[in-house]
Parts: sequence; C-alpha cells; structure tokens
Amino acid sequence: MKFAEFYQRSIDTPEQFWRDEATLIDWNTPYTQVLDYSRPPFAKWFVGGQTNLCHNAVDRWCATQGEQAALIAISTETNTEKTYSFNELKTEVERCAAVMLALGVGRGDRVLIYMPMIAEAAFAMLACARIGAIHSVVFGGFAANSLASRIDDAKPVLIVSADAGSRNGKAIPYKHLLDEAIDLSAAKPAKVLLVDRGLAPMALVEGRDVDYATLRAAHLDASVAVTWLESNEPSYILYTSGTTGKPKGVQRDVGGYAVALASSMKYNFCGKAGETFFATSDIGWVVGHSYIVYGPLIAGMATIMYEGLPICPDAGIWWSIVEKYKVTRMFSAPTAIRVLRKQPPEFMRKYDLSSLRALYLAGEPLDETTSQWISDELGVPIIDNYWQTETGWPILSIAKGVEDKPTRLGSPGVAMYGYKVKLLNESTGEECGANEKGVVVIDGPLPPGCMQTVYGDDQRFVDTYWNTFSGQQVYSTFDWGVRDADGYYFILGRTDDVINVAGHRLGTREIEESISSHANVSEVAVVGVEDKLKGQVAIAFAIVKHPEQIATAEGRQALEREIMGVVDHQLGAVARPARVYFVPQLPKTRSGKLLRRSIQAICEGRNPGDLTAIEDPASLQQIKSALLV
Repeated sequence: MKFAEFYQRSIDTPEQFWRDEATLIDWNTPYTQVLDYSRPPFAKWFVGGQTNLCHNAVDRWCATQGEQAALIAISTETNTEKTYSFNELKTEVERCAAVMLALGVGRGDRVLIYMPMIAEAAFAMLACARIGAIHSVVFGGFAANSLASRIDDAKPVLIVSADAGSRNGKAIPYKHLLDEAIDLSAAKPAKVLLVDRGLAPMALVEGRDVDYATLRAAHLDASVAVTWLESNEPSYILYTSGTTGKPKGVQRDVGGYAVALASSMKYNFCGKAGETFFATSDIGWVVGHSYIVYGPLIAGMATIMYEGLPICPDAGIWWSIVEKYKVTRMFSAPTAIRVLRKQPPEFMRKYDLSSLRALYLAGEPLDETTSQWISDELGVPIIDNYWQTETGWPILSIAKGVEDKPTRLGSPGVAMYGYKVKLLNESTGEECGANEKGVVVIDGPLPPGCMQTVYGDDQRFVDTYWNTFSGQQVYSTFDWGVRDADGYYFILGRTDDVINVAGHRLGTREIEESISSHANVSEVAVVGVEDKLKGQVAIAFAIVKHPEQIATAEGRQALEREIMGVVDHQLGAVARPARVYFVPQLPKTRSGKLLRRSIQAICEGRNPGDLTAIEDPASLQQIKSALLV
C-alpha cells in the first residue's frame, strides 16, 4: 500500500483505522466506542475497553516465547550483563508488584521512580502498570529542587530509588539528593524503596526507607494478577520543562498508548517478535518509556537497557552490543552519533553489524553531515523522526513498514498516520504554502497515545497547547517548520523559551530562576545557542549586584563557577549553562520584555533583527563585548 493512501485513511476514517490497529493488543473487555471527542480538545480512545500495559508487554508473550530474551540489562559502569526471558521478567515484575502492594500502593496511587538505568527500574515501571498504579519516572540526573517540585505535584505514596548511578566509572550518589528533595517537599511519601547497588553509602530513615532486596526475598513466590484498567485511566505522568519554570506533568492513558506503540513498532520501527531492539536513551525521558520499556516488549522483542557512555570502555561498545545480541533496530540521538564520529572508525568496523536493519534518530534536529556519515559507515537506512514527550510516538518520520519511501537529508519525514499536521503563519494564523515558514500544529483530536492532559490541571493543558492561535483550537508543538512540495517537513527550532540540549528539553525560565537565587545576581537571561555537538547549549547573561566581584578575570571565573554550582545543586548537571557572561544591562523592549531572540542571534553570529522597539541599543553591544572576554 502507498503511504499516502494509508495516511489518508487514518485522517478520513479515524475510527475504523484505529479499530483495525486495536487488534494488535489484547483486550480483557472490548471497548464500546473507538473515540469520544465530545469535549474538545480532550480525546478518549477505546472507551469502555479494559486492558493492561504490563500484560501486553510481558504476560501475553510467555505462552508463545516465554524462554526467549525480553530484557537485556547491560552496565559498562559495573561490568555486568544479565538477560531476562519473558518468563523471568514476569517473575521479577510480580515480585516487585507484591513488594509495592505490601507497602500500601493501590490502583491510581502515584509511584515516583528516581533510578539509574538498571533492570529494577524496568521492573518497577512494569509493576506499577500491572497493579494499576501511576508511575512518574524522574531522570536520575535531576537535583533535589527539581525532584522536589515533581514530588509535590505527583504526591507519590511510594518513591523507588537506589544508592547511586554511575557515569564514566564514577558513582553518582542519589540518596542524599532524594533525602533533601523529600525534606523540601510538602507531599512526603509514606515509604521509600531502595535498591542497594553497593556503589555509595546510604543511611536508611527508620520507618520510611525499606531495602528492596530484603522485601523481594520475602516475595520470591509471589503471584500478582493483572489489574485490568479502563482504556482512559492514567498509566503514567512524565514531567517536561515548561516556560513558566513549573514543570508540566504529561499524563498518558493505558489503551490508546498501548495501541499507538504496537502500531508504531509495526509501521515505524518494523519490529518483529523474537528480534532485538536497542534504544540508547534513558527511562527518565519519553524515548525510554516508549522505546526501551513498553514498545519493544509489546512487539515481543528483546529490549536492551544500557547504563554507560557511548565511548567507554571504548567507542566500539555500542557496536559490540549490536553484534553480540544481533540487534535489528537501533534508536539513538544525533548528539551521540556526533560524539562517535570523532572516534577512529576502526571501533565500528571491527564488529559484525550485519543483523542491523536500520538506525533511528530523534530528540533534536539531525544535520546532513552526521546523517550522511553514519549512513555511509553502517550501510543501512538512517531514519530521522520528530516527536515530543507530549505525543509519546513519532509525529513526523518515514513509515518503512507501510511503504519504503525515501528519506530526505535534513528532514525527519512526512506526517505520520493519525496526525493532522499543518503549518500556520505566526501572525495571521493562515495555513502556509510549500516552503513557507510556520508553526507546526496538529488539528484535534490527537491520535491515540498522545497526552490526555496536564496532570491535575486540565485548564493548563488547554491554555498551554490549544490557545496559541486566536479562533483556532489546534495543538501547538511550539516548533517552527517548513514543508516542501512533496510533503517533507523540516524543523527549524523552538518558538518558545524551551531549548534542546542533546535531546533534553530544558526551560530557560527554570535555569534563570536557579541562577537568580545566587546572592550576587540581580537579573539574568538564558538562551539556547547552536552547538555542533549537542544541538544547543544554554548560555547565561547575568547582571550582578556587586560589580567589584567581577573586576578581575579571576573574580569573573570564580563567580561563574559559583553560579554553575548553584544550577548543579538545584537542577542537576544536565541544566548547567555552558557559559555565564556578565553584562551591565540586558537588551529589553520599552515595555520591559527581554529580547531573548536578539541575544540568541548575536551569540550565533546572526542579524539580531528589527531593533526599533529596543530601549537601549547599547545593551546589544554589551552582549557582543561580553562574548569576547
């Protein structure tokens, strides 16, 4: 079938289209209505149907391929590898579920997971899905303040964590950050379940903290039945940066998500049961949810969970994994490929990569040079895809499982089935023609698998995503794009103040608030600046209260280090700006609005644009001068 025909069917007859796709998963109780869109923009999919993510990812495969590999946990940090068959995975998930039940976790309760990339993290996610609890995974690199804000929003009854993660052979303790976050939180969890990896000392808080190994040992023979959930009950909350500094809890359903993942594994990723999928992301991000834990397992594939760097112990580590486990489909980010490109090619060429059928890249724009290099080296299709935490699966890509359409350098592809994508002119709201720049938007209803709402705040969901264009209720991606005459889209960057650092979305407001908490900072602007390796990096421009501290180069360097330390402590190293520059004033309009786009343009060597509204033109020169210091 031609993809154009397949796509049009999903747009013209969505209910019949998704009814067909719903046969890819198991339902305990049939749904009575494919789509309820009686309260736009809130969409309910497969209304009345009962299903379960854990059943579809694990249990249903035990009967047909129970002894085949399901989860392959590899840590080059601790030099450990362990493969769990579907039967073994089910056993471990039931043990973890029994532990959670014993700690008082019930259906609809929230469980916050603050974990490194270890098998127990996957057990915890799947155990939550099994018993109907709502998990909220927080990236292990986030510091106490960021973690505390997520605890207060989700109000978990249980937090699952570990003594430490590890990076480049160095332990990164988690427990003290977790303790500090709980101290800062108003919504304190009743229990904290801890995996002791022996990487860092940790003191247990009496009455609150419990050791996972001890409780697991008491539930070795546990049998925990699946809790069947109505399709639209929440499955998880995943926080994403916002422009207000307050993170948004993206709330996902159960049935629509399961169907979307099963469908995307078939058409986008061409996954087949019994094969092996390797996504190099982290479970703290949406790729880790969709394409490390749930998607591959729902497709009956073995999935690799990797803790480590792409160049340790050497730059061949990923390719050795591809060879050893006969990986057929691999998913990574452009930043990682740019890192590998700097390494000697022998590290890639000494392994047998004949099992690999395609490499998928997402999380940030893919430049043509990187795409061409990895394509030449691997000799397999390099398939870009564009999507968001909010959508849960690709918006733009090439669905090779439908039609072997050619990719186009610099483009993530065409609109995927179910997504009514269009470009709107920012000023007029009118639809753009070919090769005209506009804001990428999606007509409602969003297809299955996309966010239901902002957790606990329906109005924020409407106000943030659906009210960008007056008189039109369309979902805004907050990304600029153009579409060529053949329907291929090209993403040009954000329209808001969220930046993309190596595939990690960070709110500039959040970083600004952190920097502003330093005693010697009176005002600050943070912008995302193009970076050849990471896509973007955060750059900060600060006005100090005591200029004498920065009168010397040593003083400036010391203050810059202090400010970076504040961000490290409050938000984590992932949010640390690449540089902090000091200026006497910041460029603003006469109404007091910061001219972030003009600052960004200067940093990138571009024309700062129309400056007729600027209050003091000298402030732009001060930005330029600061960059030279």
